[in-house]
Amino acid sequence: MKIFVAGASGAIGSQLVPQLVARGHVVVGTTRSAAKTEALRALGAEPVVVDALDPDAVADAVAKAEPEVIVHQLTALAGPPDFRHVKRMVAATNRLRTEGTDHLLAAGRAAGVRKVVAQSNCGWMERVGGPVADENGRIEPNPPADTATAVAALRHLEEAVTGIGWGDGIAIRYGGFYGPRTGIEIAPDAVMAGLLLKRRFPIVGGGTGVWSFVHIVDAASATVAAIERGRPGIYHVADDDPAPVHVWLPVLARALGAKPPRRIPGWIVRLVAGKGPVDMMTRARGISSEKAKRELGWTLEYPSWRTGFAEGLR
Repeated sequence: MKIFVAGASGAIGSQLVPQLVARGHVVVGTTRSAAKTEALRALGAEPVVVDALDPDAVADAVAKAEPEVIVHQLTALAGPPDFRHVKRMVAATNRLRTEGTDHLLAAGRAAGVRKVVAQSNCGWMERVGGPVADENGRIEPNPPADTATAVAALRHLEEAVTGIGWGDGIAIRYGGFYGPRTGIEIAPDAVMAGLLLKRRFPIVGGGTGVWSFVHIVDAASATVAAIERGRPGIYHVADDDPAPVHVWLPVLARALGAKPPRRIPGWIVRLVAGKGPVDMMTRARGISSEKAKRELGWTLEYPSWRTGFAEGLR
């Protein structure tokens, strides 16, 4: 198949492109930066520089590519941490999940695309029910006010993609990425790793929020499976070991060579950082990926973060 990967130079794109090429697919990969075109070419993709927020540019790029499948992996969260401009980075990602999604869908419909696969995440599963949610779970309808725009952007992406009537629309709710070019790796600019090494990523409150993780290589292989065999709707993609923050965070710190994380009461974090981070650390729910394994025949190279943190961070 010919596959148009929007956001091909990002963490998951850099794993996805070579996996697709190895399976005989022809890949056209987008980037915002001309400096990244040679890296994309080296991965096996035909690079194209495009601003995903420019509807005419997106329409032109998709029309010229004539793909059968569009894969939407656009975010603005890559690169070194810039904590002075966090709101700006989040706002840019929100636009890519709303306007960017709409531009890709309009271009795909005009070009006769048969399938769209898009990146969502599991961080804001509805805060009711047990500690683990399947695909019947919905995005939290009443998130803290300081996260409402970001959660609404995720909801827009999922509803827009799975609601297309002219093709198969698939949204993938990924667990937290770790591994090469993610925030959790052994590298000087890795966001979470850097914070843990400086003891600036604490266990908030009881650390009772349940998180799911997925190694970036496994995330890419699940995406390939969804492209090739996925049915319209939502798939969860994470490892088999959802766990509370107070369980996994000390293990991650140890794997990175950091001291044990501090513990900070939720009310202090709420005053400094807002309600959203406290909610994530104390109320988040993990996800089950049984549907993806059953329907897509997907298998994990790293079925648990317990081994993945020890073996897969480099």
